[in-house]
Amino acid sequence: MRICCIGAGYVGGPTMTMIAHKCSDIIVDVVDINADRIASWNSDNLPVFEPNLDGLVKEVRNKNLFFSTDVETAVERADIIFISVNTPTKKYGYGAGRASDLSYVEACARTIAKVSKTGKIVVEKSTMPVRTADVIKTILASTGMKFQVLSNPEFLAEGTAVQDLENPDRVLIGGDEETQEGRDAIDVLASIYERWVSPEKIIKTNLWSSELSKLTANAFLAQRISSINSISALCEATGADVDQVATAVGSDTRIGSKFLKSSIGYGGSCFQKDLLNLIYLCEHFNLPEVAKYWRGVVEINEYQKKRFSDKIVESLFRNICGKRIAIFGFSFKENTNDTRETPAIDICRNLLSENAVLAFYDPQVSAEQICADLQIEKTDSRVEFCKSPYEASENAHAIVLLTHWDEFTKLDYEKIKKAMMSPAWIFDGRNCLNHRLLLELGYLVHAVGKGNLS
Repeated sequence: MRICCIGAGYVGGPTMTMIAHKCSDIIVDVVDINADRIASWNSDNLPVFEPNLDGLVKEVRNKNLFFSTDVETAVERADIIFISVNTPTKKYGYGAGRASDLSYVEACARTIAKVSKTGKIVVEKSTMPVRTADVIKTILASTGMKFQVLSNPEFLAEGTAVQDLENPDRVLIGGDEETQEGRDAIDVLASIYERWVSPEKIIKTNLWSSELSKLTANAFLAQRISSINSISALCEATGADVDQVATAVGSDTRIGSKFLKSSIGYGGSCFQKDLLNLIYLCEHFNLPEVAKYWRGVVEINEYQKKRFSDKIVESLFRNICGKRIAIFGFSFKENTNDTRETPAIDICRNLLSENAVLAFYDPQVSAEQICADLQIEKTDSRVEFCKSPYEASENAHAIVLLTHWDEFTKLDYEKIKKAMMSPAWIFDGRNCLNHRLLLELGYLVHAVGKGNLS
């Protein structure tokens, strides 16, 4: 068997690496038109940072896992083709700001139709709006050959992608359950995952249920984050402690404790995009009340970021012009170099709009990526890129922690305070530091949802 994956990003690369690792008899080709990205996959400096991914890639690369820009050859030779390309929110025209841009998906379908000599199994791996499979099916049907289109959404959490792939909560496969050919195609894909995943964890549905399940899962997770973040504002106003509230609420088995950690807001490639697409679908199908409900989740996330950056400005005497502020972390979460929709973007833009001087340190995110996200030049006098958190905090009026990298919890904050301006502030956007110790050291501390600090 030969598998081709179109798209060598955060989903395609790790997923195909795991398949190649678990199925040594299957040849896996990962293709992308981005030559620099493919070159990185073939180097010692992978374009995706995930714990333990580098070792897995080295074990199977150029054995039964291959990275290439030759899309058409890989598609023509494959028995199964995964579509794992970007589906960003549209920035123009019909549905702008809400609907998913399916131009990359359509281009993949047209390439498959163009070069295929026989029918194949085509798998949606990217997050797709409901009924996207109809687009792919229509294009492939024009060839006169029999293709089977499946939906196999990913449920990876960045930072734990390898662990999630090796031991998933579930594998979801949607297809045409009404025909024998459709059921056979579902079983073929399931048989690959069954090499290492228990059959009880493999869920088989129709296409539309599978497509909608991915959007719904991300919407529910984002909803929980916005829910606890809304309570964090009330905690700060009343003197309550959001972590204590979350512990009490999460101990209820009907609710559970996961995704009840208050912070500066959710980020990443999926939550915002999928929520906006869900809102668009509700509006498209004339469900305005449902759309309004989910729009509230997005609005709370925006409010949380603005509330945090406003607190920084207010605490520094409503004047941060020219003041050096150390930025600890820029990726949207720990153990990843992904900055898509990271809350750090809006928070740092807000601080830059007040002409603060930001000194950045993130162990995995490059200065070039930070500048691209903030839409500034690297030579901008308001930014500095540091090699350590100690360098970033020197002569700083405040430390703003935006990513929960483990190394930030182990720093010598007594040493750091001596190098900072006085009074020295710490704004803990992830509630991961020892606030009692910081107060004893003489810091002024603000943490999300903590009503009685400093």
